[in-house]
Formats: sequence, C-alpha cells, structure tokens
Amino acid sequence: DERPFAAWLLNQVGSRWHTLAEWNRCELAWRRALATWEQSLGENHPLVAIVLNNLAQLLQETNRLAEAEPLMRRALAIGEQIFGSDHPTVAIRLNNLATLLQATNRLAEAEPLLRRALAIHERSFGPEHPAVAIDLGNIATLLQATKRRAEAEPLMRRVIEVFERSLGANHRTVATALNNLAQLLQETNRLVEAEPLMRRALAIDEQNFGTEHSSVARDLNNLSSLLQATNRLAEAEPLLRRALAIEEKSRGINHPLVAIHLNNLAQLLKATNRLAEAEPPMRKQLIIFAKFTAATGHEHPNLQDARENYRTLLMQSGQTHAQATYRLLSALREGGLSPPHG
Repeated sequence: DERPFAAWLLNQVGSRWHTLAEWNRCELAWRRALATWEQSLGENHPLVAIVLNNLAQLLQETNRLAEAEPLMRRALAIGEQIFGSDHPTVAIRLNNLATLLQATNRLAEAEPLLRRALAIHERSFGPEHPAVAIDLGNIATLLQATKRRAEAEPLMRRVIEVFERSLGANHRTVATALNNLAQLLQETNRLVEAEPLMRRALAIDEQNFGTEHSSVARDLNNLSSLLQATNRLAEAEPLLRRALAIEEKSRGINHPLVAIHLNNLAQLLKATNRLAEAEPPMRKQLIIFAKFTAATGHEHPNLQDARENYRTLLMQSGQTHAQATYRLLSALREGGLSPPHG
C-alpha cells in the first residue's frame, strides 16, 4: 500500500507551503494527508495525530480558533492513548493546546495544562533539560499575561540558566529567553536592566544566524521599542527599518509579520510628527491584512485595528471624513476586499 507514503509526501509539501505562507495550499495538502492516513492507517495512528496538530496550528494562525481546538484535543487524546499520559509527546500536545486556550483568553484553563507538561518533562528528563526550560518559559509568559510578574521573573531567570548550562551561553534559545526577560523588565520600568539583555540577544542571534534572519529582526524590533521608551527615537528608527527590510526579504512583502513591522515604523513616524511619511507604511500594512483576509476567507485579527488606525491618521493629516473613507476603501479594495468589509 503506497498511500501512507503518499500522505507523508503531502505532509511535507504542506510544511513547505506553510513556510512560504501559502495557507490555502498548505491546508489542502495537510487535509489530504489527514484523510489518506486515516483511511490507510486508522483514525488513531500517531501520524494522524501529527498532521492533526499541524492542521490545528494552521487554523490557529489563520484565526480559526474554534476549528483548531477540536483537532488539538483529538491529537492530544491519540497521544495519550498510544503513549500514555506521561509521555513527552503528550507534553508537547498539552503545550500546543494551552497556547490556543491563551489565544482565546482562557488563561485559567491553559495554566494547568502547562504545569502538567512541565511535570511530565521533569519526570522524563530531569530539571535541567531544555524541554523543561521551554515549559518554564511558557508558564512564565502566562504569568506575565495575568499580571503575576513577580512570579514570572524567577522562572524566566531559571530558563536562561538552564539553557546556558545545557546548550551553551550563545545558543539561540538563550537569545529568546533573554528577550522574554528583557520585555518583562521593560514592563516593570527597569529599562536600564533590560537594554543589555536585548543587546546580548541581538548579538547571539547575529552570531548564530547572520544579520538577515527573522530572529534578528525580532531582536531589532524589541530593542527599538526600548529605545523609544527611553525617548531615543532617532536611534530606534534605523533599527525598525532594518527589521522591516529583513522580514520583507525573508518572508515576502505580503506576510502578516511584515505588516506588524510596517505598523511599528508608522507609529514611530507618527510620534515624530511625520504624518505624511507614516501614511505609506500604514496603508501597506492594511493592504497586507486585507490580502490575508481575502486569501483565507477569515478576517485577520489585526484588520480592524489597522483600518481604524489608518482612518485616524488620514484625518489627523487634514483629510475630511469623506476623503479618509475613500482612501481607506481603496486600500481595502487593493487588498482584495469589497467595500462591505470596510
């Protein structure tokens, strides 16, 4: 029977389309892989769980959270049935489901799943394993989101220590952990402590990936945010422009992450009273979110904010309400949306 291998190829093709942000092609490939594996291997096979998990994450990325959740729960149930409730594979699925619950603002439901994943990994690997550090980081992020920053901080510091001991001081996971701690320090107004951590994270990622990687763009964006918070806008702007250029090159000019960088640049230009310069990037980010919505058939979560921010900017620039509305609708049409979406 060649069907399982054909499904494996479809799963690989879907992963490639996912990397290229070709969501519709990715979904089609993964759904075909799912159906083929279910028919040839049975509905509770481990490979079925893998593609269920992939498909669920795609649905989450395209803002179809209600569709994603049952797939994640099914993947988790398959893992528990095959491997037992304390297997590391189950811990990964618990983390994925918890991430979705956080995205739907069910933080109280997410927390016990994260703590269960942590317990599984600690029993399986010991307290100094990178998987344990990842779980601690996930819990710390949830604690930060629920304003329990005093509980989150020691976990974030432990994450850095575990990664440094297990993977080395210049590993890419250390950079991510440094960024997370720096952002918490920034939230608690400890900007002087945060800045060297952000600069160290940037240096690590440039060393590991080179100067044109998406992780470097993330670091530049975070450091720019801190510089803006300390009123160093002239230093922040070239970092934002560099981050934008990296993401456009690595992900393509119509990727939603590019839109977020465009918005960050537009907001800085607006803060420095350069409204005419802020208009093109703000318009471009709206078009990207409109294209995402038109391509997937599901509204991007940032579309409405982008629309209102663009309308506000146009009116602050001196346009009448009618002029701003016309310009707004033309941007939505350029992104493939008809006026009812505007």
